[in-house]
Amino acid sequence: MEQQFMKTAFFDFDGVIVDTEPIYDIYWNEAGERYGTGIPDFASHIKGTTLPYILDKFFSDRSEEFKEMVTRESMEFEQQMPFPPVPGAMEFIHLLKSKGVKVGLVTSSDDVKLKRAFSLLQLDGLFDTVVSADRITKGKPDPMCYLLAASDLNVSPADCLVFEDSFAGVQAGTSAGMRVIGLCTTNSEESLKDKVYKVIPDFKNVTFEEYMQW
Repeated sequence: MEQQFMKTAFFDFDGVIVDTEPIYDIYWNEAGERYGTGIPDFASHIKGTTLPYILDKFFSDRSEEFKEMVTRESMEFEQQMPFPPVPGAMEFIHLLKSKGVKVGLVTSSDDVKLKRAFSLLQLDGLFDTVVSADRITKGKPDPMCYLLAASDLNVSPADCLVFEDSFAGVQAGTSAGMRVIGLCTTNSEESLKDKVYKVIPDFKNVTFEEYMQW
C-alpha cells in the first residue's frame, strides 16, 4: 500500500544536511562588524540567502573592489570550513533512496563549495537533481530554486516535501506550493512552528512511516 504514492523530497544543505550554521554565524557576524554594516547579529539577516543577494542588499553602495574582497574572503572561508552532518541526515536520505523516493538538493551554496562538500561527504550520485546558486537568478526566499528542482524531476510542486531551516528557505518552499518540514537547527521550534507543517530537531529518529504520513 505505502508504495502507491511517494512525494519527492527536497533538502536544503546548510542547517539541514550539514550543521554549518553556527560556523557561518561566527564568520558573518565578525565580517559584518569588519565591513562596517552597523547591523547587530548580521548573520541572522542573511540566513539561507545567496552571496549575490547579500552584496546587492547590504553592500550595493560600496565599490566593486570592496564587493570583490567580500566575495574572495567568503570563498576562502568556505574552502576550509568543516561540514559536520546534521544527526541522522545522511542515513535518512539513503533510507528514502532505498525506498524509491526521488531526492533533490536545493541550496543557496555555489558549485565550488558543493564540489568540495560532495567529495568530503561522499554525496556524488546521491541526489536526483541539484539546484545550486549557480543555476538561479533569484535566490531564496524566491521560489525559483524549488520550482526548478520540481521541473528537473518532472513532478508537481504539490507532490514535493521540502526540508528547510531558514526563514528564507521556508518561504521559498511555501511560495513554490510545497509542504515544508522545518528543522530547528538554526531557528527555534517556537519561531518555526506556525510557518511549517511540522518541526523536527534533526533526522535521528525519523522513520519512513513518518515520511509517508507527511
